[in-house]
Amino acid sequence: MKTELLPLSESNEWLGCVLTYGHFSTIHPGHIRYLRHARSLEGQLVIALVGDEGEGSYPFNQQERAEALSLLGLAEGVLLLRGNELEDAIRKLRPRDLVLGNEFKQQPDIQDTLNLQRSQGGSIHFHAGEVHYASTELLSSSEGDLQSRRNEQFAAACSRHGLNKYQLLSSIDLWSFTRLIVIGDTILDQYAACEAIGMSAEAPVVVVRELEQRNFIGGAAVVAAHIRALGAQCDLVSVVGSDTTAQLVKKELANQQIGDGLTCDPTRPTTFKKRYLVENQKLFRVSRLEDHSLDASIEAQVIEKLKTLAPKTHGIVVSDFVYGVVTPKILDVLQELAQKHNLMLFGDLQCSSQLGSITRFKNFSLLCPNEREARLALQDKISGIEQISQRMIKETNCKRLVMKLGSEGFIAYDRDSKGERINQAFPALSANPLDVTGAGDSLLAVMATGLASHQGMMPTAALATCMGSLAVGRMGNEPIAAEELRKRIEKGLK
Repeated sequence: MKTELLPLSESNEWLGCVLTYGHFSTIHPGHIRYLRHARSLEGQLVIALVGDEGEGSYPFNQQERAEALSLLGLAEGVLLLRGNELEDAIRKLRPRDLVLGNEFKQQPDIQDTLNLQRSQGGSIHFHAGEVHYASTELLSSSEGDLQSRRNEQFAAACSRHGLNKYQLLSSIDLWSFTRLIVIGDTILDQYAACEAIGMSAEAPVVVVRELEQRNFIGGAAVVAAHIRALGAQCDLVSVVGSDTTAQLVKKELANQQIGDGLTCDPTRPTTFKKRYLVENQKLFRVSRLEDHSLDASIEAQVIEKLKTLAPKTHGIVVSDFVYGVVTPKILDVLQELAQKHNLMLFGDLQCSSQLGSITRFKNFSLLCPNEREARLALQDKISGIEQISQRMIKETNCKRLVMKLGSEGFIAYDRDSKGERINQAFPALSANPLDVTGAGDSLLAVMATGLASHQGMMPTAALATCMGSLAVGRMGNEPIAAEELRKRIEKGLK
């Protein structure tokens, strides 16, 4: 669809349209969800774009923002306002429908504008965009077209921040001088490849024959493995049981030259998860675990290991699966160690099958929640993704945020040299992932390694985007070497 860019004085052809409004300083998936909802209403879709004379300052001028909106192909027109003249646009265009983000609902200064729309017989819709945790894009686009579009989006995101492949490749060279501690729940993931035999005659149950098994370290252990494979030094602080599973974990840590800061707790088995697959399709998962908090004596041993390792590191990565290792007391100790040794703190909490809230991670250098976890933590299923992200930053007082959006990629939040909050959306580069298990682990590993190496947020986020595409392109959660990442960057950027 061709999108026209016109000033208010030349917009007569859009009378009775569906009108949306905003500044769209950077376009991310939250904006696209919102515009797609407006597109679903009958009629011409017009975006009233706040001008450069409006309140606030934006990293891109109106013409650049308008061109970015036109590339989406969702609207018939972009209305170029001088400032914030939404009322003038409503008087002239008499829109049948006015669609605004949910954040406008309670704003007192927009009530006169809403009354004007009602007095002209128009409808008002407040919407944040539909929330989806799975992609349906392959239903309307070929995999090749979708892959090409995402590569273009990634290149455009890098271009906005002046990033090229030579800068990103040189960043990886700095990682060998970095050392990190990873603390959290250790998991052993087992994948069982099976052959489908048929249906049971006794009950409507699929019958499979197990062919072979393969083990992968998971949880905090695989975050440490990713960091080590990327070239940085790493120590793992965690708790395992007195069992053969723990021995497998220790052997793998030794093979990958990861510092063994494991504490043995005979009262709790090492967390074990087994996934059954047929033709690379997962049937179901069986978990063996204990998720009670650590006993005081075990907790004290973990704290002692942290205190011993902290003076030799640049940062601490918390990978919390809410199985009891990351206790409130340990979080307090992490804050003390960070202040004492000037360490960065990086956090991720995975609660897809457990009860937990990432808001208990306060004053971290970086948090990496996904949208579902953030909405659960904030008890908010209505607000747009931008409002959710800003609330998360305020609630936790984190310096930086990565809001993961599954198949839509993620949004990276940082501050510029003037202290102003900035963000950039990065797409998921894999259009048809093989196995999404561990994508978040690989992203956390790159973000922590890059930031601890004193790299900027946006170049590190670009590297994490490439890392994620590698992680979902293979079955099982395997550490990804720096050389693999280099090749992916060479392929993805000019």
